Amino acid sequence: MLNQPKLKDQKISNLLQNYSRYYTEFVSGNGSKLYDTEGKEYIDFLSGIAVTGFGHNHPLINAAVKNQVENLWHVSNLFTSTPQEILASKIAKVSGLNKVFFCNSGTEANEAAIKFARKWGKGRSTILTALGSFHGRTLGSLAASGQYKLWEGFYPLTPGFKYIPYGDLEVLENFYNPDVVAVMVEPIQGESGIIMPEDGYLKGLKQFCDKYNLLLIVDEVQSGMGRTGKHFAYQWEAINPDIITMAKGIANGLPLGAVVCSEEVAKYITPGSHGSTFGGNPISIAASNVVFDLLTDEKLIFIQKIGNYFKKELNSITKKIKTIRGRGLMIGIEFIEGISAKSIACSLLEEGIVVGTSGDTVLRVLPPYIITEEEINIFIQKLTGLLNNNF
Repeated sequence: MLNQPKLKDQKISNLLQNYSRYYTEFVSGNGSKLYDTEGKEYIDFLSGIAVTGFGHNHPLINAAVKNQVENLWHVSNLFTSTPQEILASKIAKVSGLNKVFFCNSGTEANEAAIKFARKWGKGRSTILTALGSFHGRTLGSLAASGQYKLWEGFYPLTPGFKYIPYGDLEVLENFYNPDVVAVMVEPIQGESGIIMPEDGYLKGLKQFCDKYNLLLIVDEVQSGMGRTGKHFAYQWEAINPDIITMAKGIANGLPLGAVVCSEEVAKYITPGSHGSTFGGNPISIAASNVVFDLLTDEKLIFIQKIGNYFKKELNSITKKIKTIRGRGLMIGIEFIEGISAKSIACSLLEEGIVVGTSGDTVLRVLPPYIITEEEINIFIQKLTGLLNNNF
């Protein structure tokens, strides 16, 4: 009999029931380990959904945050911020674009990108996004997300989006009209199950954008910040996008998002065009400055190598696995029909392994960048045992 996720009954809770929560409650963490209220140890292969890339309780990040808390929590973006300037310069150096706006989340970053593109377009407003994409849950980013199931109950959607098949360059011309201003795309579709287009897809999109004077917006909220073994996943194709959005792993768990854009786009974003009360909060910026310092070339190479090792070991498990997708430490394990990914995630949780899911059949694996071969071997052992004995 398949194990079903043990979800917390929220009927007696004052919290809104918009999450299906497990009973498990984590109260502390250290490195790649998490500990629940009973003191049970877990290996974290989810990283808060691609957020805590450098694990829990990292001493350098902790020190920076504690120092900032003891000095200044918040002022306003009306005043100069040297730490923001320092972080912006680090982002510019690794991205190739040199103007940065700070916000609080990936959704906010994508909302800003939509606004920036339309401001640049001077009247053009249509943005092409991909079927299966996920760009957020606020009204603009929800309309940009090409998933019908997410739209239910929230009509009318924000207008100005058309949806192209993901990975298909041949049909692009059919979607162009003079009102199109940009193409917005994830290099790897995370929420849809770690879906990867064929090599050359991003280059083809960039060529299409250049042909019609469109902006290419790359949503790196989940795939960026080293997750694939490059600072950003688009760098595997060596293209130059016009706008990049990022969040999740940027501050290792503190709320921060960012939009990076070219000078050509930036000149249209003037005082009053956009803003954020808490965006670029001093505490989050302090954490992020350390994250960028930790994300060295050596660490990126490690992510590539340990990711390749992980996929090699996963490929040794042939029973009941349909495909293994991903790059670096962004991995999707798709099971054959009839195998519930959520049930497997629940069983792994009982075995002390934390993972996520995408839909009914895909296990989403996003471990921290400090994961070891030994910990991966434990994961492989646990998953193999479940597939051989219980599913």
